[in-house]
Amino acid sequence: MQCKVLITAFFLTLTAATTQAQQKSTVKTKNAASRADSLSAMKMITPKAGAALLASNTAKPGYAEEKLGYGHVPLAGEKAYFGDKDGYVNDFVRKYMEVHNRTLSSVQSNSAAPFSVIDNILEQKKMPKELKYLAVIESALNHNAVSHAGAVGPWQMMEATAKMMGLAVTRKNDERKDWAKSTTAATKYLDLLYSQLNDWLLVVAAYNSGPTPVQKAIDKTGSHNFWDIKEYLPQETQGHVLAFIATASIFENLSKFINIGSIPVDFNFSKDKDDEPIIKEVAPKPTAANAPLVLANTTTVTTIAAPKMPSFSEEELKNMSILKLDRPLPLDVIEHETGIDKKLISRWNPDYSQFLNHTYATAFYKIRVPKDKVDIFLQKKESMNKLAKAVEGSR
Repeated sequence: MQCKVLITAFFLTLTAATTQAQQKSTVKTKNAASRADSLSAMKMITPKAGAALLASNTAKPGYAEEKLGYGHVPLAGEKAYFGDKDGYVNDFVRKYMEVHNRTLSSVQSNSAAPFSVIDNILEQKKMPKELKYLAVIESALNHNAVSHAGAVGPWQMMEATAKMMGLAVTRKNDERKDWAKSTTAATKYLDLLYSQLNDWLLVVAAYNSGPTPVQKAIDKTGSHNFWDIKEYLPQETQGHVLAFIATASIFENLSKFINIGSIPVDFNFSKDKDDEPIIKEVAPKPTAANAPLVLANTTTVTTIAAPKMPSFSEEELKNMSILKLDRPLPLDVIEHETGIDKKLISRWNPDYSQFLNHTYATAFYKIRVPKDKVDIFLQKKESMNKLAKAVEGSR
């Protein structure tokens, strides 16, 4: 559940909420229990009542819903779906990648086998492939994950819900940990939720909190739009939905950037046909370091423009990692201690000279290095700092 804890913490930080660990535990336990209780209630909804619920689920103007089968899962950049929340969603995805890069990278490295099983089952049921990312935010693809509330497996299903969906749950045999069987059960539950809510963001919300809180929010607002009912949902559930959008968007459209930990500043999230994503260059994360530098003295003010970042090849992006430096390290020292060609360091980090000259906008620098040199760089970091200090002292 490490991934879910990170997700919740990140969202609460963005919304400036101050929720204590004990309160979070209570909410999660309540939500988990609500899943099972609400499921029983949903199974009792008559076809007539269900039809009325679906009839009230109107789409936003200009957004074409699929007439048959399942609607698609909205990803960052779909302005027709997100409307005036499009910019907010895109910013959230950027921040989410930066904060959770380590977890995302780990999941990406270990996702082949689990995704193969999930994709096969989703394809058989003709359900959107993006639903597999719900397992990522539920368990970080850990089939042995167990929450404090008793949810188990990659899909974090409670015992009552799992049994209703046909799984065996005993001390000797807990099928919630079985990839194929738990995925089949999870898709059955997702299908049931979708038949009542008809929107995947609402389904993700209901999967987290149980259907009852979502239905109450719908009744309160008269809307089936996630953004309209968002403030009436538990904070954990709000964050869960946003984390799902971010995770699905990152893995589907931005996976090549996971290894470098950030999205290029000029990346275009838009999915409009006439506005395809264009990547001109990979630039640093949007911080003060990207802005022109202004150096002042008693008589003049000199503006130093930040150097233009180079275009990186797909192979370079794949083999690149970013490390944080708290003090400048001479290129000769880096090359001598780690074996990294100083010409490569200069090309990948054209603004590093500003950091060396103490004219950089921040007190730290995020340096791009080859991925296969990360371990030795970290091992030698302390000795390089001492050498750098000695070099400075000899000047």
